[in-house]
Amino acid sequence: MESTPRYISLAEMKRLGVRLEATALHNAARAAWSDIRSGRAHGMKSVLSFHEADLWNQPEFEAYRDSLRGERLGWKLSALSSVGARYAAVKVVGANAINRRLGQPRSTSTILLLDNFTLRPLCVMDGTDISAARTATYASMALELFFPKADQLSVFLFGAGPIAEQIIRVLDHFGAGIISKVYVRSRSGTSAHQLVERQRQSLGIRLEAVEDNRRLRECRFVITASNASTPVFESAEIYPNAVVLHLGGDETPAGHIQNVLRSGLALCDDISMVSRRNSQSLALYLSHKGSTLEQLGPVLGVINLKDYCDAGGISECPILITCVGLPMLDLYVAAHVYETWFSQGSDRAPSVQPSSTN
Repeated sequence: MESTPRYISLAEMKRLGVRLEATALHNAARAAWSDIRSGRAHGMKSVLSFHEADLWNQPEFEAYRDSLRGERLGWKLSALSSVGARYAAVKVVGANAINRRLGQPRSTSTILLLDNFTLRPLCVMDGTDISAARTATYASMALELFFPKADQLSVFLFGAGPIAEQIIRVLDHFGAGIISKVYVRSRSGTSAHQLVERQRQSLGIRLEAVEDNRRLRECRFVITASNASTPVFESAEIYPNAVVLHLGGDETPAGHIQNVLRSGLALCDDISMVSRRNSQSLALYLSHKGSTLEQLGPVLGVINLKDYCDAGGISECPILITCVGLPMLDLYVAAHVYETWFSQGSDRAPSVQPSSTN
């Protein structure tokens, strides 16, 4: 008799009291990066994108077309596979910006967690919140790496969706004594104000929703987590030696990328994955020139994050960190959730009905 893996929905996660706490998530991400560097964790990402015209040709969706101008539709089906020291995982993500017009999240994730040796499934869980939380660990990593001794640090955050919400929680937790203020800007403006109002009551960090980029030049740390279809700032608007954490699509202007490649530091969570996805500004900048990030990036000095561990020797210069979202981070964060709340060793684990094997 073996247990049949049970699907854990968001509702059941809430019932079980699942908490995506900043310190635990950061520690899970650090363990993932350690195993990536040592070769104990590997992963790959595949993306199937669809033609927008096929959506707009459907009468029930055509009315939403104008309201999505300036925003990436991001209509895609992604599969992220990874294996680590103890577990393996497959995350399936379905995304389409039109979902928000239908009262649903833009993207929905499902994670299948497996034993890494037998590759038998252990748990199936809704990974939507886990995905946003794992993406936010890039912000805590950047704080730890580039601002360990900073104070009075101003942060500019583009975006007001689930990832931005998780990022603000991370900045509030790890930015105590470091961050003076976080400016939040969204494409419509309304969502930024709503996000700030929701978070302001429960967090200690100072937040301000803004309508333009006038405060951008004051900020040494800039995070792009929007769904914009074009760059969200001009090169002249940004602090010259800002650290830009790029988590979205085509959000960084070509002029700023040129400046970073000429006189700064360009990092990717994985050069190969960013290049093959070819949807983010750095990869697009090189593909528009007839090359690829994978081919030309290392020649231009672009470095994988796993090969760059110490910012101590860096003088003031512009830094661009482009992150496509590593499957290994999903794996280690999902493993933390499983071990804490769902495994048979946890007193908070849900009951599982046994079934006979074939």
